[in-house]
Amino acid sequence: MRERLRDAGYVCDDLIPDVLFLADRLSKPLLLEGPAGVGKTELAKAAAALAGARLLRLQCYEGLDEAKALYEWNYKKQLLRIQADEGRSWEETEASIFTEDFLLERPLLAAIRAPDPVLLLIDEVDRIEVETEALMLEVLSDFQVSIPELGTVSASRTPMVILTSNATRELSDALKRRCLYLHLGYPDAERERAIIELRVPGIRTALAAQAARVVRALRTLDLQKPPSIAETVDWARSLVLLGVSDLDARVVSRTLPVLIKNHRDQELASAELDLSGI
Repeated sequence: MRERLRDAGYVCDDLIPDVLFLADRLSKPLLLEGPAGVGKTELAKAAAALAGARLLRLQCYEGLDEAKALYEWNYKKQLLRIQADEGRSWEETEASIFTEDFLLERPLLAAIRAPDPVLLLIDEVDRIEVETEALMLEVLSDFQVSIPELGTVSASRTPMVILTSNATRELSDALKRRCLYLHLGYPDAERERAIIELRVPGIRTALAAQAARVVRALRTLDLQKPPSIAETVDWARSLVLLGVSDLDARVVSRTLPVLIKNHRDQELASAELDLSGI
């Protein structure tokens, strides 16, 4: 499975394939938690490719409600039907407007009703309110959704579910009980070198190793926003485009804006980054 994940573009350690395998076989959601930029979303995309599943993504944000997560009714279309049915009894009209034709399914309901293999990614679940988090519990425990006008919709085939969290708030015990748990941190220098070589074709191994060590050194500083893996890859691509063959203080200083997106962090990195061991 490690090799298949690598073929899908994801370099991982030994633990990740085991947890993915168990989540699939136990039909349990998998909660990935860790700082922003460590590859949680990329792991979900690679897992979908590995399973040959269609990826459905629910991007969480503050204020997300049931209408955007589960389903809502197409009110404009319903209004047109009501106007067209003028003269009919309300019972007849009501029966005609609460049907599949007027139902707008959102990612959670779409995953439940999907006839084909799907992977549902609930991204940054820690950004929603506790009340909205509770809406997901029925889906994650029984893989079903209750629609008052239509009844209970149950999954004909259980979707694979991956949730990600940047740990900005503590998730409820009820949510965690329904999931397997995996903490993802920043990779060590060797794994980050492997990621760079996989994502940046043509880069020299020595340069990839240097880049990984520089980024690792940057993450030891007191930065407000440490470089993410994606930013590391962008930086490595920039080095290749600039024809860099070896890293030194001048090259790092010139290309620092690709890695560091905060003025205070850039000044700190310029002052404190030690390149003597790179």
